[in-house]
Amino acid sequence: MFKENIETDGGIKTQAESTKVHYLRISVTDRCNERCIYCFPQDLGFLSKKDSQLSFEELYAVVFHGAMKHGFRDFRITGGEPLVRKGTLAFIRRLTRTPGISSVRLSTNGTLLGYYARELKEAQIAGINVSLDTLKPSLYKKITGGDIVPVLEGIEECRKVGIEPIKLNTVLLKGINEEEILPLINFAAEKNLIIRFIELMPISYTTKISKENFLSVYQVKQRLEKGDELEPLEKKWGQGPAKYFRMKSRNAIVGFIGALSDFHFCDNCNKMRLTSDGFIRPCLGNHLEIDIKGFLRPTVDPLGLYKSFEWALQKKPPEHSFREKYSPGRAMTAIGG
Repeated sequence: MFKENIETDGGIKTQAESTKVHYLRISVTDRCNERCIYCFPQDLGFLSKKDSQLSFEELYAVVFHGAMKHGFRDFRITGGEPLVRKGTLAFIRRLTRTPGISSVRLSTNGTLLGYYARELKEAQIAGINVSLDTLKPSLYKKITGGDIVPVLEGIEECRKVGIEPIKLNTVLLKGINEEEILPLINFAAEKNLIIRFIELMPISYTTKISKENFLSVYQVKQRLEKGDELEPLEKKWGQGPAKYFRMKSRNAIVGFIGALSDFHFCDNCNKMRLTSDGFIRPCLGNHLEIDIKGFLRPTVDPLGLYKSFEWALQKKPPEHSFREKYSPGRAMTAIGG
């Protein structure tokens, strides 16, 4: 990594204290209807075969016999784009109706929200994260390969049916969407949304981090403070690692996710991931994965699933490896957003 090019919030990394892990991000598909430059490789050879994707029955078995038995109570449905897979809404409904589950949230590119907003509300979704890196149609096309219109319409439909909170996730791309930061903040404030700025991480085959395209959240925060007062907020919206502030003059809630510039980023990590092809991933920035398909096929082995999560929790590293010349073994869309 290019440590000399990362501005940080200071501090020395200490051994992370034991934190209760209770949050599982479940990828239901590695397919997506967009092609974001920082997420989705141009070479589609990474896509899993259809029979290697876990069925929704298998996904539920992992949740019920593995995760919940170890105290997981908060879940996020991700992809790829989760809404492109038929049956995702029914799966969400099943999770929200399961005793012992506190919350189920969704991460999406927003392109299909206009169709499913009302059903998501009825399914008691606890919040939605929408990827939005720009408000300019031409730049949106350049970054995602898609059309921004259905995304904005989907956000509006979610507001109309009363889904809360709605959070916008903006990946910082130096020299590409820097000028979009304030317009996005103003948009979020106007619509009563929360916006989070996320540092580019080495989790894609298509974009390598360098001083040319990396912009730290610390730098963005410094820029914003020149024109406004940022009031630190203790409240958390969801289970993620964002640090939240209120921009007083705009009355905007802004979050910062700095996996590289924040040397205490992993101190309170409370999550693991489950990939759509049946691997538990204790840490996004570590290659360790535990294949659990053998405990699901040909029949479900509850004890095997329980022990798999027990082992994954024991092996969860205290911090990611992004600062150690990390090279991704899988694309982000294959791991789950």
